[in-house]
Amino acid sequence: MSVEPCILIVPGLRDAVAQHWQSLLEARLRATGRAVAAVHPMGREDLDCATRVAAIEREAQAVRGPLIVVAHSGGCIMVAHWARQTRRAVVGALLAAPPDFDTPMPEGYPALDTLQTRGWLPVPRERLPFFSIVAASRNDPLCRFERAAELAHAWGSRLDDLGEVGHLNPASGFGAWPQAEQYIGELSGGRT
Repeated sequence: MSVEPCILIVPGLRDAVAQHWQSLLEARLRATGRAVAAVHPMGREDLDCATRVAAIEREAQAVRGPLIVVAHSGGCIMVAHWARQTRRAVVGALLAAPPDFDTPMPEGYPALDTLQTRGWLPVPRERLPFFSIVAASRNDPLCRFERAAELAHAWGSRLDDLGEVGHLNPASGFGAWPQAEQYIGELSGGRT
């Protein structure tokens, strides 16, 4: 009998937002009895990448059995850093709306020098040691689709074009994102 993978949710640089698709996904999965672990949002106050990567490792190592990672925005970059150092086996990962940390971000987001000094740069470009899907938007204010495609290629990820969904967050009109559960189903089935 195979065990359903636990879903590890990795948020980006946001604070806790009840209407964010990851928060809603976590609640839905827990309500159905699915095993879920989550890295708690750390906000933009402490931008230390190593601290966030250590938080992923703690949560991942606390899970017994298979693991699927579901990351959004800066969480995708955290997962790329984490994948370089963990020995934790991962079934697969959904990397939704990765940002382009190599290009100056809009006002209100960390500056390049801050990202550099806090350990985010350079963004890892090595192939991830597990199957992954990069789900990218055509009109994401934090990442051009072409840059997301470059990241997907470097990480060895399948690239899925979501169309025009902004940054796939409440500011872009997204609360629930049912497609995330479809991706989890695909990753759980081991389809590549």
